[in-house]
Amino acid sequence: MSTLDEAQALNEQLVTWRRFLHRHPELGFQEYHTAELVARILHDLGYTVQEKVAHTGVVGLLENGPGPVVMVRVDMDALPVQEANDVPYKSEVAGVMHACGHDAHVAIGLGVAQLMAESRARWHGTLKLVFQPGEEGMNGAEVMVKEGVLTNPRPDAVLALHVWADLPANVVAVTPGPVMSAAERWQAVITGKGGHAAHPEQTIDPLVATAYIVTALQSVVARNVGAQQTAVVTVGTFHSGDAFNIIPHRAELSGTIRTFEAPVRETVLRRVREIVEGTAQAMGAQGELTMESISPAVVNDPAVTATVQAAARAVLGEAGLHVGLRTMGSEDAAFFLREVPGCYFFVGGRPEDRDPAPHHNPHFDIDERALPAGVAVTVEALRRLLAAAMD
Repeated sequence: MSTLDEAQALNEQLVTWRRFLHRHPELGFQEYHTAELVARILHDLGYTVQEKVAHTGVVGLLENGPGPVVMVRVDMDALPVQEANDVPYKSEVAGVMHACGHDAHVAIGLGVAQLMAESRARWHGTLKLVFQPGEEGMNGAEVMVKEGVLTNPRPDAVLALHVWADLPANVVAVTPGPVMSAAERWQAVITGKGGHAAHPEQTIDPLVATAYIVTALQSVVARNVGAQQTAVVTVGTFHSGDAFNIIPHRAELSGTIRTFEAPVRETVLRRVREIVEGTAQAMGAQGELTMESISPAVVNDPAVTATVQAAARAVLGEAGLHVGLRTMGSEDAAFFLREVPGCYFFVGGRPEDRDPAPHHNPHFDIDERALPAGVAVTVEALRRLLAAAMD
């Protein structure tokens, strides 16, 4: 029986798990029932289970003789979104929805746990399954790293996946190098001198200064980043003023910066600061900029990625492997891959019967054929990574 056949034999169970989780979503660091389900299943499969890691995380360890240690990371949290889909498995929690596919990730992770436990004769070493809380903007991976999840034992390689609405089912995207960007959050406060709208000459208008800043920021990527490089500078908010006849005292901007490479990141951060502070000063105002790093870039190790690519070809054929997908979205799995060589790949889940909704949208849903495909590629990759112990 092929690895894909093994995974497809679990399809009914995978769908059941995924739909149960979809009906009962939980926000980051509140995944109590999800974690309880995961821990119970892992325990029944013979894993050594550690609970309440980084609040609600679960770690399952399956030791199978001497050999490498390979970790699989699975994120569990939902989003504060009110579901708009009319499906039998619609979220039963008001204002909370699995709008990014983490319900599918948990189902895939449990399927991987089951197939690996049932096929110990085909691999040697240690499998470490990490079910992570708080991926959605909470950096649950960073919390887990700080709590020692990469120790006792330390993995030799890490795998992680994400269902992807832009890819058709039975296609996976496995790309070496950077695949998701580093992310920064920035906020600028522009302080001027408020006054009567009829007498602008008596004021220093922060709105005018801030408008120039918004325009000037558009030049950062266009004129400071090479054409063969990639970056994003986005202004997400612009707030100022309370009345039509008052020039306000201050204005506030906030946004995000996305980059793949450290030199590009340094250039972009420097230019954003120079534009905010310098443009404000040129207009007679004062600009203050604060930046917060959300996560580093997700960078795939070439050797581990080559193994996952070979696994994908073996499971889905050459047509089932896509190489080259990169996104300016960010992912806190970067904190794991920064410490341990690994591969983060995408599993196609675009529905065939309707226009796909983007991730984080109230209409988001997946083609559930992604479930056995994700299980099969992950299991095949794990068996290849752990086969060295059997040579």
